[in-house]
Amino acid sequence: MSPLYENEHIKIEIEPSEIPWLKIFTQHPYKEMSEVPGELKFEIYYLLDMIEKEMLNYYRPKKINIASFGNYMPHVHWHIMARFEEDSYYPEPMWGTKQREANLDLPSFKTFCENLKKSVDFLPMSHKNNEND
Repeated sequence: MSPLYENEHIKIEIEPSEIPWLKIFTQHPYKEMSEVPGELKFEIYYLLDMIEKEMLNYYRPKKINIASFGNYMPHVHWHIMARFEEDSYYPEPMWGTKQREANLDLPSFKTFCENLKKSVDFLPMSHKNNEND
């Protein structure tokens, strides 16, 4: 799958799902968040915050879930998911037990991604030449 956004330090990918779900990966295969340079941590947290706010404003979900496990893939990455009471798994995590069959009628995910990409493209990232924190 091609990334929604990518630079030399991170990439944002779409997770195919019934809900809006994005993932942020570091380009370098850090195993733990504590290994990630400080400025890159700032970029990740900035993007987590931005994506959460965009999902809240666009979708008006019941809750945003943000998770970072990495048990199957020991590479630093974050999941950002807009959750709805009517989705198939709510209130369980998306990795949990399915609660019901759902057919969500949500605003266009394609439009959301296009708008988000425009916002991310204009981010000032100060760490580009300072990765040795």
